[in-house]
Amino acid sequence: MGNHFRTVEDGQDAPAANAPGTASHFAYSSPDEDAQTPLYPQADAGMPEPAAPELDPFAYHPEMPTSQVSPFANVPSPEAPAPGDMAAGHTQATGAPAGTNAALASIPSIPDPAEPAVGADQAHEVATLNTALESGDFTSVFAPVGESRKKMAHEAGVEPVIVMEHVTKIYPAQPNKPALEDVNLEVYPGEFVFLVGHSGSGKSTLLRTIMREVKPTSGRVIVAGQDLMRIRNRKVPYLRRQMGIVFQDFRLLPNKTAYENVAFALECIGKPRGVIRAQVPEVLRLVGLADQMNSTPDQLSGGEQQRVNVARAMVNRPPLLICDEPTGNLDPAISLGIMKLLERINRAGTTVIVATHDREMVDSMHRRVIALEAGHVIRDQERGGYGNYGAF
Repeated sequence: MGNHFRTVEDGQDAPAANAPGTASHFAYSSPDEDAQTPLYPQADAGMPEPAAPELDPFAYHPEMPTSQVSPFANVPSPEAPAPGDMAAGHTQATGAPAGTNAALASIPSIPDPAEPAVGADQAHEVATLNTALESGDFTSVFAPVGESRKKMAHEAGVEPVIVMEHVTKIYPAQPNKPALEDVNLEVYPGEFVFLVGHSGSGKSTLLRTIMREVKPTSGRVIVAGQDLMRIRNRKVPYLRRQMGIVFQDFRLLPNKTAYENVAFALECIGKPRGVIRAQVPEVLRLVGLADQMNSTPDQLSGGEQQRVNVARAMVNRPPLLICDEPTGNLDPAISLGIMKLLERINRAGTTVIVATHDREMVDSMHRRVIALEAGHVIRDQERGGYGNYGAF
C-alpha cells in the first residue's frame, strides 16, 4: 500500500510556478509585451505605491537576525535571569509578577504520579505471596522468552499436544450464531498460550472443547493423541487426569480446608496417603499458603482461594494446564503473583493455556497470543500483545 502523504518530489501535487509566457488567471499578459509596460498606464500613474507587506513574526527568515523576527527575542527567560537582574527576578517571584512571569507563575505545578497503593486488607496477602516468590523455586520477574516452542517442536519432530481442525460448535439456542466456526490451531508441548477476545468471542467454548465438556458440531479435536470426537465417555475422566484446570470462580469445596481441597484432587485418582502427605504441604508452600493450610475457603481472601485453586491444579504435575480467567476476580497486585506462578509452572515443562482479559499481563509476558472474534481465530501471533480487544 502506497504512502498516503505525497512529497514534493512526486510532481503531481507540487505547485508549479508560472512559466514565462503562460497566462495568469487574474491579469492579461502576452509573451511579446514587455513585462515593465503597465496595462493601464493612466490608472497606475495616480495610484500610490503599495505598502511593504508586514513581516510575519512566525515565518522563517534566515537572512534576518533573530532579534528582528522573533516577538519573544527580547523577553528575558524566567529560568535564567541575567546576573544583574537577580534582585528584580526575586522580587517578581515573591511579589506580584508582571508580564510573562505573571502568566508562568499562575500555572500550577503538576505533581508526579503516585504509585498504586495496596489496601490494608491486602498487605498481608501481598507480603506472603512475595515471600513465596522470593524463594529459590520462583523467579522475581518473568523469564525471558527464548526460541519458539513451535519451531523447536517442528525441528525435533514432536507432535502437538492439541490439534483442532475445522472445528465448529453451534448451540441449539443460537443456531445462526456459531460459538466456534472453522477453527484451526495447534499447541505444542511446553508452550504458554493466551486466548484473548471480547466476551462471547468463543474463548470459554474453546477451552471446554479441549476438556471434552463440549462436543463440537463438526471438525476434529485431538488432545494428547486422543480423538475427542471418537473417545468413549468412560475414558474422558482418565483423559482429564492429564489436565490441570484453574477456574475463575475457584470452585473450592466449602466444607474442606485448603489442605483437604488440594488432597482431594489426589484422592480422586487413587494416590497413596504417603504421597498425599508429602506433596500437598509442598505445593501449598510453593504458592505461599503454608500458614493457611487449615483454613476453610470462607476464611481466605479471593487471591488466597485462587492460589489454592492453582495448587490443586498443579499438585498432580499435569502436562497440560488450562486456566479460564484466573485473575478475573483479583486485584492487579495479586494477579501478578498468580501469573508468576503459572509462568513458573510453564518453565517446568507444563503446557499452559490461559483465557484472560488482563491486558497488562499479556503485553508484559510476550507469549503466544491467539485472538478470537465471533468464533473465528483472527490472529495467532508468537510473542504477541493483547491488541484492541475489549476496548468497547
